[in-house]
Amino acid sequence: MDIVKNILEASHFAHEFIYHNQPLLTAQEGADYFKIDTGQTAPTLIIKTDNNFFALIISGSSRRVKLEELSFLLGCKKTRMANREEVEEKTGFDAGNLPLIGIPLPHILDKQLFSYPCVYGGSGQLNRTLKITPLALPQLNTVIAITTVFR
Repeated sequence: MDIVKNILEASHFAHEFIYHNQPLLTAQEGADYFKIDTGQTAPTLIIKTDNNFFALIISGSSRRVKLEELSFLLGCKKTRMANREEVEEKTGFDAGNLPLIGIPLPHILDKQLFSYPCVYGGSGQLNRTLKITPLALPQLNTVIAITTVFR
């Protein structure tokens, strides 16, 4: 069952699934393939805190997460990127293949994403990219913060 497709069909947000022959595994690969600014790509990451809290981050471009600032934002001492096993256990998806919507974790969004009319990101299928307005992300996910904890 395609959870992402079902959520989008039930929503009022315009979207497009773009199929491609090769996996796009980095923001730069996506930007080159679609001929867009890297800021329009929306890499999806899972973080874990020292108190076993997991959250999904949608980052603009290939910017790195400032883990110290993220820890402060979440009220914990330490935050790290989840490992591949933790990502699959928490989401049901392989790391690098996470969809922009449909993951039942709290989400943290990069404020930069909202400067674009649409963003390109994971759809849950390796050779399919989701193109959607960033305004859909807070409506279709459980967003706990829209922030600039990225560099």
